[in-house]
Amino acid sequence: MFEELANHGLSLKRMKRLSTFFALSFAAAALLSAPAFAAPIERAFGNTIQSTYPDGRQAELWLQPGGAYQAKGRRGQDTSGRWRLSGSRLCLSQQRPFPAPIHYCTPIPDRFEGAWQARAPTGERISVTLIDGHVVGRKGQPRR
Repeated sequence: MFEELANHGLSLKRMKRLSTFFALSFAAAALLSAPAFAAPIERAFGNTIQSTYPDGRQAELWLQPGGAYQAKGRRGQDTSGRWRLSGSRLCLSQQRPFPAPIHYCTPIPDRFEGAWQARAPTGERISVTLIDGHVVGRKGQPRR
């Protein structure tokens, strides 16, 4: 193949550069088109991210495609706002019942399997799990 291209006026050195460029371009396109953390976060859509606090109370978080979220805090308060990914971290910005002056970011696992440990906005250690369906409370039933 290189000999054939050389007959068309391309030097061997230039052909090697072009082939390297195309190989790197295809590899970069494959990496950029494969979202590193989008697939795991998509598992949360339509399901419940439940946090269990040291005192046993639980909070629920529901993410929606497009960046909106709703939540029910461990004291039963309803909140909502916007979410975004920042690297391997999920960041929440509360808008209701009032705009919070801070953003809360927490690491997310590569896969939502089993429970993982995190810190609540208060700094407490929490256990977090992904539960199928829209669930409220420990014994809540999925709502559709």
